[in-house]
Amino acid sequence: MRRTRRQFLKSYAVAGAAPLILKSGLLAKGNSPNEKLNLAFIGAGGRANANMKEMANENVVALCDVDEKTLAEAAKRYPGARTYTDWRKCLEQKDIDAVVCSTTDHTHAFVNVWAMNRGKHVYSEKPLANSVHEARVVREKYLANKGKLATQMGTQMHSTDNARRVVELIRAGAIGVPKEVRVWCSRRPEGGSYLPPEGEPPGHLHWDLWIGPSPKHPYNSGYPGSCLKWNRFWDFGSGQIGDMGSHMMDWAFWALDLRFPTTCEAQGSPANEDTCPTWLTAVWDHPANDWRPEVKVYWYDGGKKPGMPSKIFHQQAEELAEASVRGAEGKDPLFKGLLFKGDQGFLMCDYSWRLLMPSGDMTHYKSPRPEDLIPPSPGHQLEWIQACKTGSPTGCNFDYAGAEIEHNLLALVAYRVGKKLQWDAANLKATNCPEADKFIRKQYRTDWVLDG
Repeated sequence: MRRTRRQFLKSYAVAGAAPLILKSGLLAKGNSPNEKLNLAFIGAGGRANANMKEMANENVVALCDVDEKTLAEAAKRYPGARTYTDWRKCLEQKDIDAVVCSTTDHTHAFVNVWAMNRGKHVYSEKPLANSVHEARVVREKYLANKGKLATQMGTQMHSTDNARRVVELIRAGAIGVPKEVRVWCSRRPEGGSYLPPEGEPPGHLHWDLWIGPSPKHPYNSGYPGSCLKWNRFWDFGSGQIGDMGSHMMDWAFWALDLRFPTTCEAQGSPANEDTCPTWLTAVWDHPANDWRPEVKVYWYDGGKKPGMPSKIFHQQAEELAEASVRGAEGKDPLFKGLLFKGDQGFLMCDYSWRLLMPSGDMTHYKSPRPEDLIPPSPGHQLEWIQACKTGSPTGCNFDYAGAEIEHNLLALVAYRVGKKLQWDAANLKATNCPEADKFIRKQYRTDWVLDG
């Protein structure tokens, strides 16, 4: 039986939500929400600092970072935690209940899979993986442990109230039947080539472990640090579609209940063997589901943006954006956003605002009843902590998030082969483009195993 939008909205209070059935003895100290988890932080700087702050009420029993200076700073806050420079050794510590992965993107999938293989709950910074194949492996590993492990990808804006209101409006028919969504982030990444050798790395940095499974590169101080330094390189990241695309596309995935596309095509700056495109546009076709017809999903980065339905709508959106939080460095109020189009209007939004432009008198729309509204989140990290302890659902579990990251990174495959891909998601194949295989699956250095 086909579900109505209202039935679908009510059943999807949390994206991909299904309570976990935690097995007895899963946690070292039981399943009470009052008990503390034993956490391992793999990656102890950068995003780990924000995650540590949100998870401050738990026990930190292990810290791992390839930079011994960063590791020492974290150890001052958690003097009882054991310290490691190699995350593979860290994961063998027996008293760990759950793992927080805040490493560089090219090691996310490895940490996530290895941790789940050892029965650990996992919170991972976005993106879950650095290739289409890696995203599938992470997702399938989670599905093999569904009901036993709690997982969450760090797309924190998923847990905001504004995200919930946007999803409710789309699902309840505020713009009528959805037809498409256009998603953008105007950040302009650098291009260029892999960096030249700078001699020996500093003694506190374990460079070979920083490189991890990727091909060997000589040390250059331009790689470590902020993600904006390294995620433009194919061996270490996936550009803006991997970075900000993880955040922005999340709302499209949730609102339209997207899964696997049937086609994907992309264009961008001239191809470079070393670095991701400095601008990218992409479009995916998604099949109909039980409450909406087929939809198209568009992506724009590097300064590219979609056209607006009207000048007045554009002006109103800019005013809303300026009244909340301006765009990057205060230059562009519509630096990023989403524009949903339906047969009865448009909805534009960003993290802290939303604007509805109906094309009719709204008689087609029945606002959700109070009992149908998506309940608030306790916070993105705390949502995961509760799930680890009680089996409650998380909004960005690795089933949902794995499908989103696979979808996003498929655009880079289409860009690199220069063809519109006919996508066979079941077999992870572009049926019309066998040359895409080398970009779907990455090759790793000897002794680095993804499913270890």
